[in-house]
Amino acid sequence: MTDGEREPMSETAAGPTAKAGFYAELTTRNAGVVPEADQWALRTATVLVAGCGSIGGAAVEPLARLGLQKFVLADPGTYELNNLNRQSATAADLGRNKASLAGDRVRAINPHASVEVCTEGVTPRTVQRLTGSCQVIIDGVDVTTPEGWRAKLLLHRHAVRRRLPLITGWDMAGTQYVRCYDYRHVREPFAGAIGPYDADRHDMWELLRRAVPLRHVPTDMLAEIRANHARTDYSFPQVAYTAMAFGVLSSHMVVRLLAGQRVRAEVRLDVHQKARPLGERWRSRARWPVELAALLPELLRLARRSGAGRAPLAPADRDAT
Repeated sequence: MTDGEREPMSETAAGPTAKAGFYAELTTRNAGVVPEADQWALRTATVLVAGCGSIGGAAVEPLARLGLQKFVLADPGTYELNNLNRQSATAADLGRNKASLAGDRVRAINPHASVEVCTEGVTPRTVQRLTGSCQVIIDGVDVTTPEGWRAKLLLHRHAVRRRLPLITGWDMAGTQYVRCYDYRHVREPFAGAIGPYDADRHDMWELLRRAVPLRHVPTDMLAEIRANHARTDYSFPQVAYTAMAFGVLSSHMVVRLLAGQRVRAEVRLDVHQKARPLGERWRSRARWPVELAALLPELLRLARRSGAGRAPLAPADRDAT
């Protein structure tokens, strides 16, 4: 066990009947929506949540409330004040490890849950253990640093090796773009869009361009990128309702995957467009090609600059990172 981890309440302490009764009552209102076989899959399966911040963290609580009982939670980061606008933490949690706090939330909902916490995050030393017991992966690994991209690529490579379905998300202004890479069928990380050494060849903008098709980037995000892409201190805007949308969508997708059902490879939910009146919605759509045309020269320039970057690490060097 890692720092701060506690064992779930044992059947000896609570009694097997009490444990079964607790679970039955916890999930009783799922009946009629979650079939019995799907509920059993939730009760017996293990899900890895790698990255427990705005994306991964949004999936933890709905999964626990749906009845998932076995979690592996990994994140090396700690809560900062600017996280509180969208992540499941309070001012009292500042400085705490995100995976550890997510584990506490799971146990507060279901004291019988089994929770493994890894405060090192996804690394060459931990990735095999993290992926070894799970049936589905939620990828919420940070993409704002080269180290985060290396960890994300490492996670996807191991998902391919173990043939595990992996769900990840990208929140862009009011849009949540959820991507399921079902590595039981997809045989390359990121379906070949990002190569094994691309985190060392390309900058963040080029990697994001490869991971997120431009057709899914909303109008307001195109304008935001065009205005700020040259700033070295730029941070992506992220808001609560977009992050929470990932928890809504991904938790249902996990249920389907655990039950042996297929899910759509791409799901896009634009909260802003859903709430806008019809006229404003059409004006936003009409602005999209205009914003894209204005941004394309910068995207091409960034791609050329990124392609002329430093040489990739050799495989032996990568294993040491």
